Amino acid sequence: MKSIAIIGGGSWGTALGIMAGRSGHVVRLWSRNAEVIASINEQHVNDAYLPSFSIPDTVVGTTDLATALSEAELVVLAAPSHATRGLLRQMLPSLRPEMILISASKGIENESGMRISELVMDEVGAHFKPHFVCLSGPSFAKEVVAGDPTAIVAASLSEADSAVVQQDLSFENLRIYRNQDVVGTEIGGAVKNVMAIAAGIVFGLGLGSNSVAALITRGLAEITRFATAQGARVETLMGLAGMGDLVLTCTGALSRNRHVGEQLGKGRSLPEILSEMHEVAEGVRTTQAVKQVSDRIGIEMPVVNEVHRVLYEGKSAAAAARDLMARPLREEWS
Repeated sequence: MKSIAIIGGGSWGTALGIMAGRSGHVVRLWSRNAEVIASINEQHVNDAYLPSFSIPDTVVGTTDLATALSEAELVVLAAPSHATRGLLRQMLPSLRPEMILISASKGIENESGMRISELVMDEVGAHFKPHFVCLSGPSFAKEVVAGDPTAIVAASLSEADSAVVQQDLSFENLRIYRNQDVVGTEIGGAVKNVMAIAAGIVFGLGLGSNSVAALITRGLAEITRFATAQGARVETLMGLAGMGDLVLTCTGALSRNRHVGEQLGKGRSLPEILSEMHEVAEGVRTTQAVKQVSDRIGIEMPVVNEVHRVLYEGKSAAAAARDLMARPLREEWS
Protein backbone atom coordinates (compact mmCIF):
# COMPACT_ATOMS: atom_id res chain seq x y z
CA MET A 1 0.00 0.00 0.00
CA LYS A 2 1.31 3.44 -0.95
CA SER A 3 0.34 7.01 -0.18
CA ILE A 4 -0.49 8.72 -3.47
CA ALA A 5 -1.20 12.36 -4.29
CA ILE A 6 -3.24 13.17 -7.39
CA ILE A 7 -2.77 16.79 -8.47
CA GLY A 8 -5.78 17.59 -10.63
CA GLY A 9 -9.43 16.72 -10.14
CA GLY A 10 -10.54 16.37 -13.75
CA SER A 11 -11.78 13.13 -15.28
CA TRP A 12 -8.36 11.46 -15.75
CA GLY A 13 -6.98 12.49 -12.36
CA THR A 14 -10.18 11.25 -10.73
CA ALA A 15 -10.05 7.98 -12.68
CA LEU A 16 -6.48 7.33 -11.57
CA GLY A 17 -7.50 8.15 -8.00
CA ILE A 18 -10.40 5.69 -8.19
CA MET A 19 -8.18 2.92 -9.57
CA ALA A 20 -5.52 3.55 -6.93
CA GLY A 21 -8.17 3.59 -4.22
CA ARG A 22 -9.69 0.34 -5.49
CA SER A 23 -6.26 -1.31 -5.29
CA GLY A 24 -5.91 -0.34 -1.63
CA HIS A 25 -3.70 2.74 -1.77
CA VAL A 26 -4.35 5.83 0.34
CA VAL A 27 -5.08 8.70 -2.04
CA ARG A 28 -5.30 12.44 -1.55
CA LEU A 29 -6.77 14.14 -4.57
CA TRP A 30 -6.15 17.86 -4.96
CA SER A 31 -8.29 20.31 -6.90
CA ARG A 32 -8.57 24.08 -6.65
CA ASN A 33 -12.32 23.64 -7.21
CA ALA A 34 -13.94 23.53 -3.77
CA GLU A 35 -17.20 22.16 -5.20
CA VAL A 36 -15.35 19.20 -6.72
CA ILE A 37 -13.65 18.46 -3.38
CA ALA A 38 -16.93 18.72 -1.49
CA SER A 39 -18.53 16.30 -3.93
CA ILE A 40 -15.68 13.81 -3.48
CA ASN A 41 -15.64 14.00 0.32
CA GLU A 42 -19.38 14.20 0.98
CA GLN A 43 -20.92 12.16 -1.84
CA HIS A 44 -17.93 10.00 -2.86
CA VAL A 45 -18.33 10.99 -6.49
CA ASN A 46 -16.84 13.67 -8.74
CA ASP A 47 -20.15 15.00 -9.96
CA ALA A 48 -18.54 17.65 -12.18
CA TYR A 49 -16.07 15.52 -14.15
CA LEU A 50 -16.78 11.83 -13.67
CA PRO A 51 -20.36 11.35 -12.46
CA SER A 52 -21.97 7.96 -11.87
CA PHE A 53 -18.75 6.35 -10.62
CA SER A 54 -18.28 5.79 -6.90
CA ILE A 55 -15.02 6.98 -5.36
CA PRO A 56 -13.54 4.69 -2.68
CA ASP A 57 -13.42 5.89 0.92
CA THR A 58 -9.61 5.72 0.77
CA VAL A 59 -9.66 8.68 -1.66
CA VAL A 60 -9.88 12.01 0.17
CA GLY A 61 -10.15 15.36 -1.59
CA THR A 62 -8.37 18.57 -0.57
CA THR A 63 -7.87 22.09 -1.89
CA ASP A 64 -4.56 22.40 -0.03
CA LEU A 65 -1.45 21.29 -1.91
CA ALA A 66 0.66 20.85 1.23
CA THR A 67 -1.96 18.52 2.69
CA ALA A 68 -2.15 16.50 -0.52
CA LEU A 69 1.63 16.08 -0.62
CA SER A 70 2.39 15.67 3.08
CA GLU A 71 2.79 11.88 3.12
CA ALA A 72 2.86 11.12 -0.60
CA GLU A 73 5.28 8.62 -2.08
CA LEU A 74 3.88 8.91 -5.60
CA VAL A 75 2.72 12.28 -6.98
CA VAL A 76 0.56 12.20 -10.11
CA LEU A 77 0.54 15.44 -12.13
CA ALA A 78 -2.90 15.32 -13.76
CA ALA A 79 -3.68 19.00 -14.30
CA PRO A 80 -3.70 20.51 -17.82
CA SER A 81 -0.20 21.07 -19.18
CA HIS A 82 -0.54 24.87 -19.26
CA ALA A 83 -1.07 24.86 -15.48
CA THR A 84 1.81 22.50 -14.65
CA ARG A 85 4.64 25.01 -14.22
CA GLY A 86 2.65 27.18 -11.83
CA LEU A 87 1.58 24.15 -9.82
CA LEU A 88 5.15 22.87 -9.57
CA ARG A 89 6.23 26.20 -8.14
CA GLN A 90 3.47 26.03 -5.54
CA MET A 91 4.28 22.40 -4.74
CA LEU A 92 8.04 22.85 -4.41
CA PRO A 93 8.15 23.52 -0.63
CA SER A 94 6.28 20.25 -0.05
CA LEU A 95 8.20 18.07 -2.52
CA ARG A 96 10.82 15.61 -1.27
CA PRO A 97 13.68 14.03 -3.25
CA GLU A 98 12.41 10.47 -2.73
CA MET A 99 8.99 11.16 -4.27
CA ILE A 100 8.26 9.80 -7.75
CA LEU A 101 6.65 12.50 -9.91
CA ILE A 102 4.31 10.93 -12.47
CA SER A 103 3.09 12.99 -15.40
CA ALA A 104 -0.42 12.07 -16.57
CA SER A 105 -0.72 15.29 -18.58
CA LYS A 106 -0.51 15.17 -22.39
CA GLY A 107 0.69 18.52 -23.62
CA ILE A 108 3.58 20.85 -24.36
CA GLU A 109 4.04 24.27 -22.76
CA ASN A 110 3.25 27.01 -25.27
CA GLU A 111 5.64 29.64 -23.96
CA SER A 112 8.75 27.43 -23.92
CA GLY A 113 7.93 24.42 -26.11
CA MET A 114 8.95 22.22 -23.16
CA ARG A 115 7.56 18.78 -22.46
CA ILE A 116 6.36 17.99 -18.92
CA SER A 117 9.61 16.18 -18.04
CA GLU A 118 11.53 19.30 -19.05
CA LEU A 119 9.22 21.50 -16.97
CA VAL A 120 9.79 19.27 -13.95
CA MET A 121 13.54 19.46 -14.41
CA ASP A 122 13.37 23.21 -14.99
CA GLU A 123 11.40 23.89 -11.80
CA VAL A 124 12.51 21.08 -9.49
CA GLY A 125 15.93 20.13 -10.84
CA ALA A 126 17.68 23.16 -9.31
CA HIS A 127 16.71 21.87 -5.85
CA PHE A 128 17.14 18.11 -6.28
CA LYS A 129 17.20 15.51 -9.04
CA PRO A 130 13.57 14.42 -9.41
CA HIS A 131 12.37 10.88 -9.98
CA PHE A 132 10.17 11.22 -13.07
CA VAL A 133 7.82 8.87 -14.89
CA CYS A 134 5.53 9.68 -17.83
CA LEU A 135 2.23 7.79 -17.88
CA SER A 136 0.57 7.74 -21.30
CA GLY A 137 -1.38 5.63 -23.75
CA PRO A 138 -4.93 5.02 -25.03
CA SER A 139 -7.16 5.61 -22.01
CA PHE A 140 -10.54 7.29 -21.78
CA ALA A 141 -11.21 7.89 -18.09
CA LYS A 142 -14.82 6.66 -18.17
CA GLU A 143 -13.86 3.37 -19.78
CA VAL A 144 -11.05 2.73 -17.30
CA VAL A 145 -13.25 3.15 -14.23
CA ALA A 146 -16.07 1.21 -15.93
CA GLY A 147 -13.76 -1.80 -16.02
CA ASP A 148 -12.88 -1.94 -19.72
CA PRO A 149 -9.47 -3.59 -20.33
CA THR A 150 -6.94 -0.77 -20.81
CA ALA A 151 -3.20 -0.83 -21.53
CA ILE A 152 -0.93 2.18 -21.06
CA VAL A 153 2.81 2.76 -20.61
CA ALA A 154 5.05 4.15 -17.87
CA ALA A 155 8.21 5.71 -19.31
CA SER A 156 11.26 6.68 -17.28
CA LEU A 157 15.02 6.86 -17.61
CA SER A 158 15.03 4.91 -14.36
CA GLU A 159 13.87 1.31 -14.76
CA ALA A 160 13.38 1.15 -11.00
CA ASP A 161 11.00 4.13 -11.00
CA SER A 162 8.93 2.87 -13.94
CA ALA A 163 8.75 -0.57 -12.31
CA VAL A 164 7.37 0.98 -9.10
CA VAL A 165 4.69 2.85 -11.04
CA GLN A 166 3.88 -0.24 -13.09
CA GLN A 167 3.49 -2.37 -9.99
CA ASP A 168 1.58 0.14 -7.86
CA LEU A 169 -0.85 1.58 -10.41
CA SER A 170 -1.67 -1.54 -12.44
CA PHE A 171 -4.91 -3.05 -11.13
CA GLU A 172 -7.44 -5.47 -12.57
CA ASN A 173 -8.45 -3.97 -15.94
CA LEU A 174 -5.64 -1.36 -16.01
CA ARG A 175 -2.40 -2.91 -17.31
CA ILE A 176 0.78 -0.82 -17.41
CA TYR A 177 3.79 -1.60 -19.58
CA ARG A 178 7.08 0.26 -19.22
CA ASN A 179 9.83 1.70 -21.41
CA GLN A 180 12.77 4.11 -21.14
CA ASP A 181 11.77 6.47 -23.96
CA VAL A 182 10.41 9.50 -22.12
CA VAL A 183 10.77 11.77 -25.19
CA GLY A 184 8.77 9.50 -27.49
CA THR A 185 6.13 8.75 -24.90
CA GLU A 186 5.56 12.43 -24.10
CA ILE A 187 5.53 13.58 -27.72
CA GLY A 188 3.23 10.76 -28.82
CA GLY A 189 0.76 11.65 -26.08
CA ALA A 190 0.84 15.36 -26.85
CA VAL A 191 0.88 15.55 -30.65
CA LYS A 192 -1.83 12.93 -31.13
CA ASN A 193 -4.24 15.55 -29.74
CA VAL A 194 -3.44 17.83 -32.67
CA MET A 195 -4.05 14.95 -35.07
CA ALA A 196 -7.35 14.23 -33.31
CA ILE A 197 -8.50 17.77 -34.11
CA ALA A 198 -7.63 17.08 -37.75
CA ALA A 199 -9.51 13.77 -37.63
CA GLY A 200 -12.49 15.55 -36.15
CA ILE A 201 -12.42 18.03 -39.02
CA VAL A 202 -12.58 15.07 -41.41
CA PHE A 203 -15.66 13.74 -39.59
CA GLY A 204 -17.21 17.20 -39.45
CA LEU A 205 -16.80 17.68 -43.18
CA GLY A 206 -18.71 14.44 -43.73
CA LEU A 207 -15.79 12.63 -45.34
CA GLY A 208 -15.53 8.85 -45.21
CA SER A 209 -13.36 6.11 -43.75
CA ASN A 210 -10.73 6.43 -46.48
CA SER A 211 -10.07 9.99 -45.39
CA VAL A 212 -9.88 9.12 -41.70
CA ALA A 213 -7.44 6.26 -42.35
CA ALA A 214 -5.25 8.50 -44.47
CA LEU A 215 -5.25 11.22 -41.83
CA ILE A 216 -4.29 8.83 -39.01
CA THR A 217 -1.51 7.22 -41.04
CA ARG A 218 0.01 10.46 -42.27
CA GLY A 219 -0.42 11.93 -38.81
CA LEU A 220 1.61 9.08 -37.36
CA ALA A 221 4.33 9.80 -39.94
CA GLU A 222 4.46 13.43 -38.79
CA ILE A 223 4.56 12.50 -35.11
CA THR A 224 7.37 10.02 -35.79
CA ARG A 225 9.45 12.56 -37.72
CA PHE A 226 8.95 15.15 -35.01
CA ALA A 227 9.73 12.77 -32.15
CA THR A 228 12.73 10.97 -33.62
CA ALA A 229 14.33 14.30 -34.49
CA GLN A 230 14.34 14.94 -30.74
CA GLY A 231 15.77 11.57 -29.78
CA ALA A 232 12.69 9.32 -29.55
CA ARG A 233 12.65 5.69 -30.64
CA VAL A 234 10.53 4.65 -33.62
CA GLU A 235 9.26 1.63 -31.65
CA THR A 236 7.66 3.93 -29.10
CA LEU A 237 5.61 5.66 -31.77
CA MET A 238 4.43 2.29 -33.06
CA GLY A 239 3.27 1.31 -29.57
CA LEU A 240 0.74 2.33 -26.95
CA ALA A 241 1.93 5.93 -26.53
CA GLY A 242 2.02 6.46 -30.29
CA MET A 243 -0.23 4.50 -32.61
CA GLY A 244 -2.45 3.23 -29.79
CA ASP A 245 -3.24 6.65 -28.36
CA LEU A 246 -3.51 8.20 -31.82
CA VAL A 247 -6.13 5.72 -33.04
CA LEU A 248 -8.20 6.06 -29.86
CA THR A 249 -8.18 9.85 -29.83
CA CYS A 250 -8.88 10.19 -33.54
CA THR A 251 -11.77 7.72 -33.63
CA GLY A 252 -13.25 7.57 -30.11
CA ALA A 253 -16.50 9.38 -29.43
CA LEU A 254 -15.23 10.44 -25.98
CA SER A 255 -12.30 12.41 -27.43
CA ARG A 256 -12.52 16.10 -26.57
CA ASN A 257 -9.99 17.00 -29.26
CA ARG A 258 -11.86 15.12 -31.95
CA HIS A 259 -15.03 16.91 -30.82
CA VAL A 260 -13.34 20.30 -31.34
CA GLY A 261 -12.30 19.31 -34.86
CA GLU A 262 -15.69 17.90 -35.73
CA GLN A 263 -17.41 21.13 -34.72
CA LEU A 264 -14.88 23.15 -36.71
CA GLY A 265 -15.59 20.94 -39.71
CA LYS A 266 -19.26 21.80 -39.34
CA GLY A 267 -18.42 25.49 -39.59
CA ARG A 268 -18.56 26.59 -35.95
CA SER A 269 -16.02 29.00 -34.47
CA LEU A 270 -13.35 27.94 -31.99
CA PRO A 271 -14.46 30.37 -29.21
CA GLU A 272 -18.03 29.11 -29.52
CA ILE A 273 -16.92 25.46 -29.29
CA LEU A 274 -14.61 25.98 -26.32
CA SER A 275 -17.20 28.01 -24.41
CA GLU A 276 -19.44 24.93 -24.29
CA MET A 277 -16.74 22.50 -23.12
CA HIS A 278 -16.38 21.51 -19.47
CA GLU A 279 -12.80 20.19 -19.75
CA VAL A 280 -9.67 21.26 -21.60
CA ALA A 281 -8.96 20.00 -25.12
CA GLU A 282 -5.16 19.93 -24.88
CA GLY A 283 -4.66 19.86 -28.65
CA VAL A 284 -5.86 23.45 -29.07
CA ARG A 285 -2.88 24.86 -27.17
CA THR A 286 -0.52 22.06 -28.16
CA THR A 287 -0.97 22.94 -31.84
CA GLN A 288 0.76 26.26 -31.19
CA ALA A 289 3.59 24.64 -29.24
CA VAL A 290 4.21 21.90 -31.80
CA LYS A 291 4.26 24.38 -34.68
CA GLN A 292 6.70 26.56 -32.76
CA VAL A 293 9.07 23.65 -32.06
CA SER A 294 8.77 22.08 -35.53
CA ASP A 295 9.54 25.40 -37.19
CA ARG A 296 12.55 25.86 -34.93
CA ILE A 297 14.05 22.40 -35.56
CA GLY A 298 13.06 22.30 -39.25
CA ILE A 299 10.60 19.38 -39.30
CA GLU A 300 7.89 19.39 -41.97
CA MET A 301 4.44 18.89 -40.42
CA PRO A 302 1.74 19.67 -43.01
CA VAL A 303 -1.20 18.36 -40.95
CA VAL A 304 -0.14 20.35 -37.89
CA ASN A 305 0.33 23.45 -40.04
CA GLU A 306 -3.17 23.16 -41.52
CA VAL A 307 -4.73 22.62 -38.09
CA HIS A 308 -2.89 25.74 -36.91
CA ARG A 309 -4.28 27.74 -39.83
CA VAL A 310 -7.82 26.62 -39.03
CA LEU A 311 -7.50 27.30 -35.30
CA TYR A 312 -5.56 30.56 -35.38
CA GLU A 313 -5.44 32.02 -38.87
CA GLY A 314 -9.09 31.94 -39.92
CA LYS A 315 -8.75 29.29 -42.61
CA SER A 316 -11.82 27.18 -43.30
CA ALA A 317 -11.75 23.47 -42.55
CA ALA A 318 -12.74 22.64 -46.13
CA ALA A 319 -9.88 24.72 -47.53
CA ALA A 320 -7.41 23.03 -45.19
CA ALA A 321 -8.52 19.57 -46.34
CA ARG A 322 -8.32 20.62 -49.99
CA ASP A 323 -4.83 22.07 -49.60
CA LEU A 324 -3.51 18.93 -47.89
CA MET A 325 -4.63 16.88 -50.89
CA ALA A 326 -3.09 19.39 -53.33
CA ARG A 327 0.43 19.11 -51.87
CA PRO A 328 3.18 17.94 -54.29
CA LEU A 329 3.34 14.17 -54.74
CA ARG A 330 6.23 12.43 -52.97
CA GLU A 331 7.70 9.14 -51.72
CA GLU A 332 5.79 7.79 -48.73
CA TRP A 333 8.86 7.51 -46.47
CA SER A 334 10.89 10.47 -47.72
